[in-house]
Formats: sequence, structure tokens, C-alpha cells
Amino acid sequence: RRESREQLISGAAVSAIYRTCTQATSRPRSKPVSAKPILILTSGTEMRDNVIIIGGGASGLCAAISLKKLEPSLSVRVLEALPRVGKKLAATGNGRCNIINKKILPERYHGRHPEFCVYALGKYDNAVCEKFFSEIGVPFVYEGDKGYPASLQAASVVDCLRFAAEELGVTVCTETKVTNIQVMGGGYKVIAGNMSFQAENVIAAAGLLSGGDKLGNDGSVLKILKNAGFKTAAMHPAIVQLKTETDVVKQLKGIKVDAMVRLLKGKETVREEYGEVLFCDYGLSGPPILQISGAADGQCNMSVVLDLMPEKSADILVKELENRAMALKNRMLDEFFTGMLNKRLGQVIVKLAGRKLNEKTADLSASDVKKLAGLIKAMTFTVTGNTGFINSQVTAGGLDTDGFDEKTMMSRENKGLYAIGEILDIDGDCGGFNLRWAWSSAMCAAENIVKRNKNAAGK
Repeated sequence: RRESREQLISGAAVSAIYRTCTQATSRPRSKPVSAKPILILTSGTEMRDNVIIIGGGASGLCAAISLKKLEPSLSVRVLEALPRVGKKLAATGNGRCNIINKKILPERYHGRHPEFCVYALGKYDNAVCEKFFSEIGVPFVYEGDKGYPASLQAASVVDCLRFAAEELGVTVCTETKVTNIQVMGGGYKVIAGNMSFQAENVIAAAGLLSGGDKLGNDGSVLKILKNAGFKTAAMHPAIVQLKTETDVVKQLKGIKVDAMVRLLKGKETVREEYGEVLFCDYGLSGPPILQISGAADGQCNMSVVLDLMPEKSADILVKELENRAMALKNRMLDEFFTGMLNKRLGQVIVKLAGRKLNEKTADLSASDVKKLAGLIKAMTFTVTGNTGFINSQVTAGGLDTDGFDEKTMMSRENKGLYAIGEILDIDGDCGGFNLRWAWSSAMCAAENIVKRNKNAAGK
């Protein structure tokens, strides 16, 4: 491992090959850029750049554009494994792209050392991010605290990032999957199959596992760095649906309710969120479930408790149900909650309280009423897992932030090697927090590279 730390990983000689890369230049939009082979690589010959960015997603594209804006003379190359950049970004926010949030608070971020993100989020704040996007053609609109592109189309955000990169002269190489990285002559050599690229600086901007291979996320870049000796935090899905015992949820499939949601470990509340919960045949979904999901992964004795009427105390609810039972004493219990709760939900609650639907309301005892109230205030589901990385919006875990400088995103031991966005052990809540981290960490790394480049030129 010590040897691997000196040389990130060894690579084979480069053989002759054509590769698809697009060299961005300013051109009329009426003439679309077509990818074409522009260089033949032979053994012992590499393409050389000031900066290589591994990953053409949100953080990678932002970093490329920021670099060229700060220092147009820099040679910047993006290596993307998929045929097109920004595929995951194009799918965010159900295709609408929740690009930012007004309330960026440290407690909305998680990891072993969540404080790592504070500096970048503070320096490259919402105003900086909004200016960046306005300049590339993406004004924001807000729905509450959530910011979206005015087009309400995630694909348009990808397009504007791509157009800006092209216009600024960023070289984008698609279908170029990085397989190795090695330290070489004061810089780095990045291996992509039978190709190699040399640069003074490398930015690891690859995703981890969320969305899977279809979005280009297989965790391979993290694996390269881990094999080289970089410490990592265990990965698990975050912002993901939760699986529960299914005997109750299957009866409620498709029903949506507003509820206060508590995640419990034993009897201790781990996290609490309010919002719309969706019952599914496998368990629970909806915004509050996605928010608490990261804290539930890999834990034993976890449960989700729904308070279906958080605005009412248990005592007040018991009194209301007692009055309701008296007023509706001639109704059958299958209709007791009709008009008060979703009908199917109400029937399930009656059965969970141990009563039959074909019994009369007049037969309810004081104890039965308390049970009904208790179920409304604390409908409990045992967590059995989640729906996995393929359905998660973000991956928790990644590169241990102890190995990186929070003010530059640069490795503490490997100068010129940076990590930004999801690959670092920082994940945010649902609602624009993860994209905000992508933008801020990218700008942070870009500014430091430009500063180091100018300092080196001045020597």
C-alpha cells in the first residue's frame, strides 16, 4: 500500500488507437458539434493538459467551466465514461432539476466529518452559484426554498453546461472510462483503456453507485483511489425508499398521507421529518422517507413511526374519537373513519386495533378508542432495508475527507490531485443540497488550481 501511495497505480504502454474527443470552440449554434477522431495515440505518446477532470457530471462540468473562466489559457480535458455528459443530472428532480436550496445549513449534510463542507458552501454561496448559472443561460426560479432552472427542465441545465464548456474551449472525451491513475514526473498520467493522458492536475469528479451503470456510476474511480491507499468511508444508499414488513403496507399501496415521520433506533428518535408519505407494496416512500433513509441504512432495530395527526395531542384525539363514536354509534366500523381519514387507511387502523369491520361502532370500548388514537399517533413499521443503490439519489460514504483540504479540495499528500462532489464522504438532504455541494466543491477546486498555476508561473 505504501508503494501504491507513491505511484497511484501502474499502467501498461499505450497502443495505437483512435479516440472520440470534442475540442470545444465558439461556433454558431446552427452548426452542431459532431464528435470525430482528432488524434492518433501511439506507444509513448500522450495527450498533455493542465487539468484532467474524471467525470462529466454536475461537479465535473462546473469545475471545467470555472477553470476556463478564471484562466482561459488553461488546457482542460473532461473524461466521461458514457456516450454523453450529464446523464444523471438530466434525471434529477424528476426531470426538473432542483438545482439549489435557499437554506443551506451544515446540519443538512452528512458524513464522518460533515463540517468539511462548511468552508466551500460558505465561500461559494447561493449568490455565487446563481451568478455562475445566469452567465451560462440558466436563470433560477423558486418554489418555496427550492431553486429550479426557469425552464423547469434538467436537460436544459445539462445543455447549457455543455454549451458553455464547448464555447470556452474545454476538451470533452466521451466513452472514455478511466481505469488507472499514476504519479508521473511531478504530474499525473490517467489511463483509459489503451489511452493515456498527462496533466499537472487531476480532479476526481466521478459519481459513486447511485443510479447504477445506466447513469455511469459503478464506483470504479473510488476503487482506483482506494487501491492506491486512500482511506474511504463505507458506502450505502441515501435519499432512497425504505423497505418494511409488508403485511400492512401492501393493504395501503398507493395511498398518500401527510404525516410527521420519526425514525427510531429502539426507542430513541434518530431523525424526524414532516411531509407526504406514500405507501408501497415493499414499504414506504415520499419526501420525508427519503430524507431519513440515509440514517436507517445498515442499522438494526430500526422503525418508522407515522403520526397521522401531529397537530393534535393524544388526549385531544381520544376525546374527539369518543365523541365520534357516540355520534356515529349506528355505523359499522368499516365506515367509522370515513370522512376523517382515507377510507382504506381507516379500515386498516380498525383491524390493527383488533376489531372487525362488520362490528358496530356502538361496540367500541374506551380501551378500543385509545388503541385507535394510539395507532393514528404512532403507526409503526419495522425497517427491513431499502430499495438499493439503483433507486437512490445519492451515495453516502466515499473518500474520507480527512485526506483532503476543505479549503481547496486537494489531497493532503498528493499535490495536484483533487476530489469534488459525490465521490467525497459528504452527502446532503433531498432538496437541492447535493447539487449545491457539487457546484461549491467544484468552484473551490478550480480556484485553487488557478492560484497554484499562477504561483508556479511566477517562480
